Amino acid sequence: MIGFVVRRLLAALPTLLAVLTLVFLIVRVIPGDPALVILGDQATPEAAAALRGRLGLDKPMVTQYVDFLLAGITGDFGRSMVTGRPIIEEVSAVLPHTLDLTGASMVIGIVVGIPAGIAAALYRNRFIDVAARLLSLLGLSFPVFVSGIFLLLAFSLHWRLFPVIGNANLADPVDRLHKLVLPAATLGLVMAAYITRVTRSAMLQSLSEDYIRTARAKGVPWRRVVWVHGLRNASIPVVTVVGLYVGILIGNSVLTEIVFNRPGLGKIIVGALNQRDYTMLQGLMVIYCFLIVVVNLVTDLLYGVLDPRVKA
Repeated sequence: MIGFVVRRLLAALPTLLAVLTLVFLIVRVIPGDPALVILGDQATPEAAAALRGRLGLDKPMVTQYVDFLLAGITGDFGRSMVTGRPIIEEVSAVLPHTLDLTGASMVIGIVVGIPAGIAAALYRNRFIDVAARLLSLLGLSFPVFVSGIFLLLAFSLHWRLFPVIGNANLADPVDRLHKLVLPAATLGLVMAAYITRVTRSAMLQSLSEDYIRTARAKGVPWRRVVWVHGLRNASIPVVTVVGLYVGILIGNSVLTEIVFNRPGLGKIIVGALNQRDYTMLQGLMVIYCFLIVVVNLVTDLLYGVLDPRVKA
């Protein structure tokens, strides 16, 4: 198991290097002069040149790339070109909100999706199966910003059960949870739709295998056959879709934070794009990509736990 973990960690290093390189190139493709964006169109050429020198934008591209790699490795993303504050401080202030949203959405997706998929497989072509497939299709058909607006109209404006603005007080667990319900439900129900369909397909295949019939012939209780033998062998594709969708969750959190007016990395990204804040964009994109790489690494490790043959 230790060797398997080491191999996966080593395999993740080239991915992280490629991510850093791609982020560096993408940010510099964005049109516009950061110095003029910060100082305004009325800035003198001397002031713009001085600001470019202070920000390091007058250095050769290779030098900027090496400095960027060294900063990314050490975790020092520099300061925002607009506010002048360290990027790590601005990210740390809103990161808990994004992690709350992503974690709660993932829990909703798993708790709703896996039982629904199992029930649909057990009652194939019956009412439960048809209802589960129909609801999952509806969940996949609506973009998160559309379903988020519907939830706001119903539960915030009509029934007034939840607030419209999701800026929660992190020190108050009740307020934090209360303002998390609608955004997490918006993302979690879409994730549940994916998981339901994948779980149903995997369970149908697993329950048709010979070892399931053998377990039933030996008198193993049906509940144990389903939840231990069937689900364990159907869990690989479920873990795969969960790992992949966590990356989608992180991306969709940008739209969700805007719809529900929540603080988070998404709103900072939009602001940095509008202001051409190179350093902020670089730092945020690296953090997003790093989170996705970590999720993929954890998914690979779970493969080895669920199926020992993967570690070979």
